Amino acid sequence: MALETTSDFATIGAQRFRSAFMRCIDKVEDALSTIPKGEAGHRLHGIKALNPILASDGCIGAVAASILGASAKPVRAILFDKSAETNWSLAWHQDRTICVKERHETPGFGAWTIKEGLHHVAPPLDLLTRMVTLRAHLDEVPATNAPLLIARGSHAFGRVPVKNVVRTVELCGTVECLAEAGDIWLYATLILHASEKASIPASRRVLQVDYTAEELPGGLEWLGV
Repeated sequence: MALETTSDFATIGAQRFRSAFMRCIDKVEDALSTIPKGEAGHRLHGIKALNPILASDGCIGAVAASILGASAKPVRAILFDKSAETNWSLAWHQDRTICVKERHETPGFGAWTIKEGLHHVAPPLDLLTRMVTLRAHLDEVPATNAPLLIARGSHAFGRVPVKNVVRTVELCGTVECLAEAGDIWLYATLILHASEKASIPASRRVLQVDYTAEELPGGLEWLGV
């Protein structure tokens, strides 16, 4: 099923934007050319060439701005590089943490962790409900190349306890996020999602970026990209 209207995003929690960044895909490739290959996931920070592309008026950031408005800003980016050598699966889960510049103990924020030297923390639920995540596809993703799977409308359930995840996915039903190179999938950050191993492995590079339109309290600052 292809989800390609704003009503899809409002009800299902995901929307496909075909060829949304094809006009700047070469610039994205160049910006990411220094990232080591063969890593399953690499958190990105300080790649200046990405800034205008991911900004709310850039060819990728404009997609997030279509939901969050002109104040949308990228606050975390990860490059996923799945291939025959890095062909992994990912169980159903929600993304529940954000990345910040420094640790400041703040009410409602907890479960601090360090990932690749960066501070991550679980924020209050309501903040996550006002965020979106996009996946900019640098390669084709047919059904055989481990497309992202989402549980339709599962973002509306809030935080789903681990013991309830499988039942929630069964209740919601799933969608395969198939893509062509240059496509963007936008989804609610809290949506339940998963990925299987590719049955016919091929390059499947995805630039995943979290967006928000607000600041953090208590001296916390978004790390940004």
